Amino acid sequence: MVSSSEHIQRSNGSTSDNGEDSPLSQLLFVSTTVLQQAVDLVENVLTTDDQLTTQSKFLPGSTIGRHLRHARDHFVLLVDCIAEPEPHILSYDTRSRNTPMETSLGSARDSLKDAISRLEDIVPKTSLEQPMTLNAVTPFMQTLETTFGRELWFASLHAVHHWSMVRVIAGEMDITLQDSFGFAPSTLMYKGTDVLSGKAKI
Repeated sequence: MVSSSEHIQRSNGSTSDNGEDSPLSQLLFVSTTVLQQAVDLVENVLTTDDQLTTQSKFLPGSTIGRHLRHARDHFVLLVDCIAEPEPHILSYDTRSRNTPMETSLGSARDSLKDAISRLEDIVPKTSLEQPMTLNAVTPFMQTLETTFGRELWFASLHAVHHWSMVRVIAGEMDITLQDSFGFAPSTLMYKGTDVLSGKAKI
């Protein structure tokens, strides 16, 4: 079992062709740390599969499992897209719902760890400025030019947004999460939190 603190140390000690202090390596560190928070949640905080599927009273239709799956999907769709030959045409609207990770702690853990491994494999081989085309339904169809770096940052902040909703649902079940869970890195920095030490700080 790898804790968030161990994950942070491992990430800080890694090297890549882009350099461990490069903007791309920093984005990789943020994205994998955010996902590691969810690994900590399913390994060390939640204790039963039922907690993944408990319906929120305050967020109708929401469960912890659905938020974990939805946020992970964005990372997976991004790395799937960038791993294919150009042109890289990305859509976040292609999703797999009702997957095992929504109902099983073991499946959630494995799916989240797999996403981390794929990011660690693919991101260092990719350019921050690699062009991508994003197709999005807003609900009107939009086609936007973007970059891999921008979308990796979006996926991380998108996950933080969903972790904040996970915090709400956990609170409904009297489950206490760490103070930093579900807050954006900029918010933690504003509050003076050291986001690079301790457990699950982003």
